[in-house]
Amino acid sequence: MRVARIQEDGKDLLAAGQGDRLVALDGWQGPADPLAVLLDAGLRGSAAAAIRAGRELDPDAVTFRVPLATTRKIICVGLNYADHAAESPYDRPKHPVYFLRVDTSLVPHGAPILRPAVSEQLDFEGEMVAVIGKTGRAIPMRHALDHVAAYSIFNDVSVRDYQFKGPQWTLGKNFDATGPFGPWLVSADEVPTGAAGLRIRTRLNGAVVQDADTDDLIFPVAELVARASEAMTLVPGDIIVTGTPSGVGFARKPPLFMKDGDVCEVEVEALGLLRNPVRDEARA
Repeated sequence: MRVARIQEDGKDLLAAGQGDRLVALDGWQGPADPLAVLLDAGLRGSAAAAIRAGRELDPDAVTFRVPLATTRKIICVGLNYADHAAESPYDRPKHPVYFLRVDTSLVPHGAPILRPAVSEQLDFEGEMVAVIGKTGRAIPMRHALDHVAAYSIFNDVSVRDYQFKGPQWTLGKNFDATGPFGPWLVSADEVPTGAAGLRIRTRLNGAVVQDADTDDLIFPVAELVARASEAMTLVPGDIIVTGTPSGVGFARKPPLFMKDGDVCEVEVEALGLLRNPVRDEARA
């Protein structure tokens, strides 16, 4: 099942994907929370019935929202594809490299990525997301995927000059409106185990700039979940952004950064397409 949060005529709705169709769950009595639907068998059954009777929507006539009604921890992973680690100024990691994002950086499918007024080094990073659906701490790796309820797509847009001002990446990864996320939550039972073997591509203005496979992850989803849980309790609504492959803009010669008027798309097989325009932030 794939579920999204949308607005139509200013009204919040739950919507679902059915093949190439976008369907409104009209008359839905449950929470407008895709994760809650996926976690509760009763809600999921009701949603399935609502989808069958659903009204088809024009995707261009609705506004997508960030797919989680409540986003908790946004746990990102750096240098998790060997080819990306090789093009970076860092060594291939021996342990997952985690960093955190804040929720003010998130934007939904279709909303603009803002190029900040203080920088011209706005870079794309197409990534797959694992969405936690079950609380756990010190989770054994063999049980880690039991804690993943869904998968989605992320563009971990980076402001490179701010990212590399020091050894910590926090500032360059957390500018407002630089973290596209969505459009769907796709239940884990709709994809291969651990979302392995999925093609992931990023396109800038229609040209492919990243092209890889989730089999190329250095640390697969199960290990990312287990290792993160060694330090912190994972709860439903946490997301793990699993890393980007090679081809990022700062590593190119000459560098390729996004600018006002560009359109960036991240497509992950079985998970959908995340598309966002780029706009310059209004200057003071």
